[in-house]
Order: sequence, then structure tokens, then C-alpha cells
Amino acid sequence: MSEYLKGISNFIREVGSVIQSFRIADLLDIILVAFIIYSIIKLIRETRAALLFKGLLLVGVAYVIIYCLNMQVSKFIFQRLFTNIIIVLFVLFQPEIRHALENVGRSNISLANIFNRNEEQPDISEIKKAIIEIVRACSDMSSKKIGALIVFEKETPLGEIIQTGTEIDATVSRELIGNIFYPKSPLHDGAVIIRAGRIKAASCILPLTENHSISSDLGTRHRAALGMSEESDAVILVVSEETGCISIAKNGRLQRDVSDGIIMEKLTEELVNTASAYNRKTVISRLFGRGSR
Repeated sequence: MSEYLKGISNFIREVGSVIQSFRIADLLDIILVAFIIYSIIKLIRETRAALLFKGLLLVGVAYVIIYCLNMQVSKFIFQRLFTNIIIVLFVLFQPEIRHALENVGRSNISLANIFNRNEEQPDISEIKKAIIEIVRACSDMSSKKIGALIVFEKETPLGEIIQTGTEIDATVSRELIGNIFYPKSPLHDGAVIIRAGRIKAASCILPLTENHSISSDLGTRHRAALGMSEESDAVILVVSEETGCISIAKNGRLQRDVSDGIIMEKLTEELVNTASAYNRKTVISRLFGRGSR
């Protein structure tokens, strides 16, 4: 009994010494590591990276078994594999790492504002007008079964995509959208990019999705919309040339056969509210900037 009490006393003493030596830096370290792990899990969840991660875990379990059984040849091969594990991880998770860095780049850090494409505040009224005109244009094209692909730029700059097409920089109107996607128009084959409520470019080439599990009845437009939504925070509208159905792509997911009301609601939520928040942050940053001069 005395040995048992002595063991408890030693344990309590060791715990007390650990608590006494605990620093604020240690707490911050734990929080940072927990946040990194949480971010990684959130990033790879419901993506192909989750399957890759499971595969790596199985490889790790296999290596532990091989090591315990002292299987010389297999152990040699696995040791050579894990020697370059950092390079292997960068190759396997390159899209996810890029996406994570883009998310960090979208954070509102004042020192990073020098990389913004412009300092002009988005015109909320122009964005609202553009949404109305585009919804009407999509409704017209849907009834006539005219294919269309419209990308709404948000915080991720789409300069590289714009360069693949023809720059226009025009006010959005139902007639102009209809003329661009008219089957005999020279600009109908490709995507229209909308930036801050204006048509920035047409006939742009979008990256196709690498997700091979999507439905086989989806055409090139839908695959391009998904690919663009996977690589940016853009919102993409697709009008099917075969069925006339309108779909919305966002964050690698496709919502098919949506009504005009849902389109209006989604675009207002994604574009108008985002622009309003951006304008408020811009005003606050300018106020603080003036105060610090």
C-alpha cells in the first residue's frame, strides 16, 4: 500500500513540475500544431487527397510490420522510399498545397495589400445590375438551348485565364451576353469572365477538372466549370447546350438544374455580400492608414 501511495505521490510531483515549467510559448505551440492538423484535415476532407493520405497510412503500417519482423529486403526498399518522403509528399499533394497557399494569400493582411490587382472599391449597384442581366440572359439561352459558360471572379485573381481569351471590358447586358454565346459568334466557344460587375474577357480557356468520379453525362463546359471552381473561389454558371439546364459550380461542387430565383440568390450572396464586406474593410483600412500617417 505504501508503494502504491508513493507511486501516486511521485506522479503528482512530476505533473506539478511539468506545470511549473510550462510556458506561454508551449501553449501557443500546442495551439499552432492543433490548428495546422485541423487545417490539413479540413483541406483534404472529401477530396482525392484523403484517399492518398489513407494510402500513405497503410504504407506506414506496412513499414512498421516489416520493421518488427526484420524483413531485410522489404525494409531496405521502404527506407529508400521514406528517405525522399518530403519530395514524394510535395508531388502527391501539389494541388492541395497550392490551394492551401492560395487560401493564405486570400487572408486580409494589410502588408499583403500591395499585391491586390487594384484599390478601387467594387460598385455594388453595377454588380446587382450585372446579376439581373446575366440571369435574364441565362434564362433566354436555356429556353433556346444555347450553351454558355460564365465565370464570376471573386478574391482569386483570374489574370492568367483572362489572357487566354479576348479582353472586352464592357458593361454587362442581356443582349451582349446573348451575342457572345450565339453559336455562330467567334467568341462563343469558351468562357466569359465577369470582374466587379463588368465583362472582362470572352472566349477564355478554363482548366478541366481532374475528378474522374463525376457523372459521365457531363460535357466539357461542366468539367471546365468544376475545374475552375477547384482552382479558385470563383462562381461559375453553366448553361447546357443539350438540355438547357443551368448549373452552378462552386468549391469543386456542381449544383445542377437550378431555377432563376436560386441563381439570383446565390450570385447575390456570393458577389454582392462579398463586395460589401470588401468595401467596409477598405474603408476601415484607409481610416487606420490616415491615422497612422
